[in-house]
Amino acid sequence: MQRISQWALASLAAAGVVLALGAAAPVQAQTYQMQVYGVWHCTQDYCTWGSAENMTTFDQQNHWLIDRGNGQPSVNLVVLSFVNPLKLLDGTTDANDSGGVPNGMNTSVVSYFESKGVRVMLAIGGSTYTSYWDQALAANPTQLGLNAANLAKALNVGIEIDYENSSSPNLSGLQAFVTAYRSVNPYDATGQNAAARLTIDLGAGDTYLNQIAAEATNNWLQDSSPVLDYANAMVVNENTTVSRYEGYWAEHIDGYPTLSVDPLAPARLTGSFYLVGSKPIANCTNFSGSDQNTASSYVSTAAPSGAGVTTGMLGLMFWAAGCQGTHTVCTFPPNTCENGVGGGATSFNVPIPMPPLRQQ
Repeated sequence: MQRISQWALASLAAAGVVLALGAAAPVQAQTYQMQVYGVWHCTQDYCTWGSAENMTTFDQQNHWLIDRGNGQPSVNLVVLSFVNPLKLLDGTTDANDSGGVPNGMNTSVVSYFESKGVRVMLAIGGSTYTSYWDQALAANPTQLGLNAANLAKALNVGIEIDYENSSSPNLSGLQAFVTAYRSVNPYDATGQNAAARLTIDLGAGDTYLNQIAAEATNNWLQDSSPVLDYANAMVVNENTTVSRYEGYWAEHIDGYPTLSVDPLAPARLTGSFYLVGSKPIANCTNFSGSDQNTASSYVSTAAPSGAGVTTGMLGLMFWAAGCQGTHTVCTFPPNTCENGVGGGATSFNVPIPMPPLRQQ
């Protein structure tokens, strides 16, 4: 009998195929290939994206993302960060935005990545825009969801929800946003419709953003009736140990009963690490000494603990390519990350373009 590769099994499982090889295939015992391996991306103006990019300069600054040195991209996903939700609702045109969309988040930038097989998403929110999420959800969450869905269709991108209200989130408004988005771009397990990709950022574990975690995990991320594709576990700080990160990720996978958060399937979760600090760190410059290398065993073997079937988290994300803030270096030459992030793409055999995601 021919041996069936892990990748073949993963692809079959993602498609919902049941194998009949004389006995039930032990799907839960398999280790699956990392499918999501991406970066959040800010540009020269620190996550505002307020100016249209000169694409020659943009390529000089960001070429490492589409070429790790062998002609292959360093990642299979770039999340352009951030869209102001209130401006998106109001369709604001000002010095930084056109119709509620940052001027730099345009077809030229999207095509730059997508032409190399790299999926693109836009992040709505971020910690700076939390109050704007609150205002937009209070004003007209349905229209915000429709605007986000139509923006996604226009640019051929997915959308990430980054709503960081940990004390009193507007959950009914967030539900209206999600419902409106899905009315335009229904859930697509095949991954072929870029605009149908809708994800959410949760805390590193379940104790931060716990109300949003409960809403998302219990209602939108269940394998039986998925509404969102997956959740990202956010970064904590640059100096958090890998073992502590793994403890945070386990909170999502195991669930947090005292906070009414159900278990989350490993295949619905990505972890994340910092990319740079006041200077480049190993995650950027040296894969062998990186957090992603240290964590790879856990990421690939994290077992279901009440939800899901297949073993292994969906993948990893990095905060952030480009210029994330005034107190950190930018990942522009000479501080590029093809040896750290790109080295991981090679070691993990990250699929480019991104395949259909595991559904269990």
